[in-house]
Amino acid sequence: MSFSTLEGLDRAISTLALELRDVPRPALFLAAKAFLQYRRRGGSTSQVVPDFFIGAHATVAGWPLLTRDARRFNTYFPSLDVIAP
Repeated sequence: MSFSTLEGLDRAISTLALELRDVPRPALFLAAKAFLQYRRRGGSTSQVVPDFFIGAHATVAGWPLLTRDARRFNTYFPSLDVIAP
């Protein structure tokens, strides 16, 4: 699915009843700390991995996280409630 206008995207979001949330500052800090840990362990990516933003946001908000990559989230966010099928 693609959108040629912002208004089209907004209509789709509304139709799907999606709720958009800003990433809280404490989650941004936690994502940066996880990324630093990743780099110190030999991670080669030079940009913050999106999973770090997702895991940090879920951790700070107290949400469980459904993922097929439980190992990464358990490694960098040990207090996160990870649900892995």
